[in-house]
Amino acid sequence: MSDRLEIQGVTVAYDGVPAVREVSLTLPAGSISCLLGPSGCGKTSLLRAIAGFEPVAAGKIRLAGRTVSTPDETVPPELRNVGMVFQDFALFPHLPVRENIGFGLRAWGAAARAERIEELLDLIGLAPAAAAYPHQLSGGQQQRVALARAMAPRPGILLMDEPFSSIDAELREQLAGEVRAMLLRDDMTAILVTHDQNEAFAMTDRVAVFGEGRLQQWDSAYRIYHEPANRFVADFIGQGALLPGEILGPDRVGTELGVVVGAVPAGCAAGSRVLVLVRPDDVIHDDNAPTHLEVVKRTFRGANYLYTLQLPSGRQIFSLVSSHHDHAVGSRIGVRLGLEHLAVFPVPAEGAQGPT
Repeated sequence: MSDRLEIQGVTVAYDGVPAVREVSLTLPAGSISCLLGPSGCGKTSLLRAIAGFEPVAAGKIRLAGRTVSTPDETVPPELRNVGMVFQDFALFPHLPVRENIGFGLRAWGAAARAERIEELLDLIGLAPAAAAYPHQLSGGQQQRVALARAMAPRPGILLMDEPFSSIDAELREQLAGEVRAMLLRDDMTAILVTHDQNEAFAMTDRVAVFGEGRLQQWDSAYRIYHEPANRFVADFIGQGALLPGEILGPDRVGTELGVVVGAVPAGCAAGSRVLVLVRPDDVIHDDNAPTHLEVVKRTFRGANYLYTLQLPSGRQIFSLVSSHHDHAVGSRIGVRLGLEHLAVFPVPAEGAQGPT
């Protein structure tokens, strides 16, 4: 039975210096979520606190309605009903796949243990390799075995710390999708820690974006991409450009590419300076558009080109265009804005620090 996780005002510190500051979020039982952010943002520190490897300096952590971490008491990892998948998989090299998966089931009865191992071998698609040793497997296969071993005792929650980091980049997104399907079939609550957005989006229901030790946004992948909560999230997630703009009215912003319409931040009066997030898919290639911009760079992506276009001001934006439209660097192409989600951020005052 999967468990509900509640993190309430948690701070994790090392030698008195906070690595995670006042984080609160809740994972429903059976959900798959992600702690996403750059190196040093605090995501792994929080995962270790959930596992019981690090104490909390403030707040509390609750699993299945039971408090497992406070500043005064930390329930040991082995008493939390938590599974863990590490970056290096940590498989036992002297044990075949079957015995690696069943390692945590030694207290189970023989019949129940054998049934669970067979169930997981089928789940990860490695029944034919049950007698193979880790060194005889590919990286992706080793990752599946590590996952099955962690899932075997049916922990209340499964924690995964950069589990795809040693896998070839082109396989990571595919594996993330496969792992998601496995977790859903086994009704497992899970948390993935990663710095890779594609992994996060392929695998999880909700994403917690971390930056500077703080939770910047806790939302669906769709909303994080299209409706970032602040400039940190807008800069970190996806590609895009922040174009200077001016508030013209309650739902109108003037930019170098014309007037865009949509909700603007509360408190931004007419005349306020803002920054407008423009994603590559917001810049529509249209030969009949009055605006034509110079192609200064292009990246072939198979079905699409990612064009870098230069505005008259010298600023650059991106446009994602079907690869049937093959334009050379130095040529000019017609574009228009197709913003369906207006993400606008106030221009920070001089000297302001941190995300806005």
